[in-house]
Amino acid sequence: MTQRKYFGTDGIRGTANVAPMTPEVALAVGMAAGLQFTRGEHRHRVVIGKDTRLSGYMLEPALTSGFISVGMDVVLVGPLPTPAVAMLTRSLRADLGVMISASHNSYEDNGIKLFGPDGFKLSDAVEGEIEARMDAGFAGALAPPADLGRAVRLDDAVGRYIEYVKASFPRGLRLDGLRIVVDCANGAAYKVAPTVLHELGADVVPLGVHPDGFNINAKSGSTHPAPMQEAVRREGADLGIALDGDADRLVMADETGELVDGDQLMAVVARSWQAAGLLTGGAVVATVMSNLGLEEYLAGLGLRLVRTQVGDRYVVERMVADGFNLGGEQSGHIVLSDYATTGDGLLAALQVLAVLVEAGKPASEVLRPFTPCPQRLRSIAVGAGRPLDAAPVKKAIADAEARLGKHGRLLIRESGTEPVVRVMAEGPDEKLIAGIVDDIAAVISATR
Repeated sequence: MTQRKYFGTDGIRGTANVAPMTPEVALAVGMAAGLQFTRGEHRHRVVIGKDTRLSGYMLEPALTSGFISVGMDVVLVGPLPTPAVAMLTRSLRADLGVMISASHNSYEDNGIKLFGPDGFKLSDAVEGEIEARMDAGFAGALAPPADLGRAVRLDDAVGRYIEYVKASFPRGLRLDGLRIVVDCANGAAYKVAPTVLHELGADVVPLGVHPDGFNINAKSGSTHPAPMQEAVRREGADLGIALDGDADRLVMADETGELVDGDQLMAVVARSWQAAGLLTGGAVVATVMSNLGLEEYLAGLGLRLVRTQVGDRYVVERMVADGFNLGGEQSGHIVLSDYATTGDGLLAALQVLAVLVEAGKPASEVLRPFTPCPQRLRSIAVGAGRPLDAAPVKKAIADAEARLGKHGRLLIRESGTEPVVRVMAEGPDEKLIAGIVDDIAAVISATR
């Protein structure tokens, strides 16, 4: 694929107020995306949401100005999860949706994710066309004064999403009697997640619900779940849920505080949906990062694991193309296409909770249906250049593949959202795979 100037694997992302995450770029994105999705004579409309980062106050008005300048009306919904923006884009019959977020990254970063009128993330091809418009400039493309757009704030956006999520919980079930810790990472779900769980009957212990612009994902949420795990043990809770900054992913913990990752959660939902006749296509879609144990477990149920490249957008594309309704990533992006067009941590949590309620057993007995194959993953910080092209790194990878043989998997890739290289090895010999990952990481570090 041609190297792109702005867009990565999940929209545009970078350090706030440093290219490409500047007001100038945000303005250009608004203008270019607005022109891209202006079709027909109707009043065109875009939904803009954000998480709780300080830089959202800078990027939101820049994007708004861009859209208004090309004649598109703007609906501002404030801090809401990424999947809520996708849902509202469809619900409001908008032409475009925008989420301002850098997901699980720290507050210094921010990003811009775009959704089409169908609520799905844009394809690489459409993002490429938007980039071309940005580079070509906007001479003669701006709206005349009488045709400028307007901006309004949707006051009931939070309530709309809360009711939408609650409606996904199986009719007749309640969370009464369950004590649940939920860590919202001081991010976009800080209002909606505790409210949904409370209104469904749970005794809620909220964490990470006091955002200040700086503390999003700070030692909290799905990438730092230790506070959630400790709270589960301290509070005697039945389980815990940790969301990330834009609430499109989650991890959970059982009543002992032990973590449950996205692979296990997908297995739980797959088994339940298959038994109820709800799973379509006879398969679950996941990425190359998902554990071999998940693949073997699904095979035992007569199901396939269909793998894609890393990124929930690629999972969704495969689900749509082949008619599957369950997919996700080990990291906790879980896509339930009967309900949502993108990963939704809160929706996924409710489906898992439904299984737990119906089973009437402790989470530790329900939420780990398979034993994972030993797997080791490391992220190595890198600077400019392409360290994977270096001869020493290529040799280290070849040596590692020879040591693994046919009884394991090795995956090395550059992250599309952070300046790191991820090295993953998987196989039956835990000591061997740990050594392989450490050896490759050392060579990459020495060549950066």
